[in-house]
Amino acid sequence: MSPVPAATYLRAAFQPAWHPGAGDPGRRGFFAPDPRARTLLRVLVSYPEVRFVLPDRVGREAAAEARLIDTLMRFVGRQAWLVTGVTVG
Repeated sequence: MSPVPAATYLRAAFQPAWHPGAGDPGRRGFFAPDPRARTLLRVLVSYPEVRFVLPDRVGREAAAEARLIDTLMRFVGRQAWLVTGVTVG
């Protein structure tokens, strides 16, 4: 059995109204009930390389291609109504 590569992630910095604060049980960030956020979440999890989504980050396979990482960063970064920036972790 080969070891599973560690997942890395994209971390989003959110607009103040959408920022998932401490103790927030998933009502903001990527898990907001807004239809735009729900659609964004559906798009993100449609990528096979995405391993998990948390309110403030998107986990991905460590072996994901640089082109995919760039695509995800640009796509999430363009959601100016939700995020102020995206970083790779």
